Amino acid sequence: MNLKELSALLGLSQTTVSRALNDYPEVSEATRRRVKEAARANNYTPNTRAKGLATGRSMAIGHVIPISTRHEIVNPIFADFIAGAGEIYTAGNYDMLLSVVPDVDEERTYRTLAARGSVDGVILHGPHADDRRIPLLRELGLPFVVHGRAGHEEDSYSWVDVNNTRAFRRATDFLLDLGHRRIALVNGLESMDFARRRRAGYEAALKARGITPDPALMRSEEMTEDYGWRAARDMLADENPPTAFAVSSMLTAIGVRRAIGDAGLEMGRDVSVVIHDDVLSYLKNGGDIPIFTAARSSVHEAGRLCAEMLLRIIAEPAPATPRHLLLESELVIGSSTGPAPTG
Repeated sequence: MNLKELSALLGLSQTTVSRALNDYPEVSEATRRRVKEAARANNYTPNTRAKGLATGRSMAIGHVIPISTRHEIVNPIFADFIAGAGEIYTAGNYDMLLSVVPDVDEERTYRTLAARGSVDGVILHGPHADDRRIPLLRELGLPFVVHGRAGHEEDSYSWVDVNNTRAFRRATDFLLDLGHRRIALVNGLESMDFARRRRAGYEAALKARGITPDPALMRSEEMTEDYGWRAARDMLADENPPTAFAVSSMLTAIGVRRAIGDAGLEMGRDVSVVIHDDVLSYLKNGGDIPIFTAARSSVHEAGRLCAEMLLRIIAEPAPATPRHLLLESELVIGSSTGPAPTG
């Protein structure tokens, strides 16, 4: 069935049917629902090329991925985000344009996408503090949503983020309540906004209990298993080692667990570990009883929410008011934590 046939079936103009299918705000909710139900019942699939010609859109969303030897975005957690976003694109008949470029070519890539009209909008990943890509995208007039925040002028652009500060304050408070006082932070790269916020939450929890944060117990690097192992190995070898770790990634925490075992210690008894982001499709945090105590936050769901927000912005006929969505993590208790050891 094509658009003309669907319009005739409904007794509506092709313009009204097209606008209803594309969620234009001037179409009533009742009409939009009726059109979409009829489209599903009759297996109507819009012609993406024709739709693009009719609307002046490319029907594609861009993801520009800068790759270097040290860049947070190479973390495989990114795949879960893309899977979530892809579900929304498919439902909205959008394609995804993934551009993997050297860091030095990132700005030029955004300019090329805008000049060619290759995409209707982009999702910006891995924001840094004072991220220069945000003013660039504003200059280009390209609709965008930031996954995370950039630490400045947060009201001036659209974003979806998890409350990293609160997540790590709660995680650190939990360890403090268990009696731990030597708590290490194994963080991501602190040039990234999320890692700065996590450190802020960790330090705030310590200071609230009268504990001065110890720089010897803090690490910041690319979130890999090997990094977690090296960081924990070195700190556990100290004459005054930590009894607990707050870790920014499950991947990194696997390395921390390996270092704990190498030191002849048992995770959860001798050394406690709390992690972030344990809802990963390719790497499960145990079964009924989680392996790691975790500040649980689904990257897959964040991908869906970013994509939904961006498609709504694109559908608006006038420039959109910036939208903000701050997600809260859930602290899930696993077998990786226990009371601080005595003696």
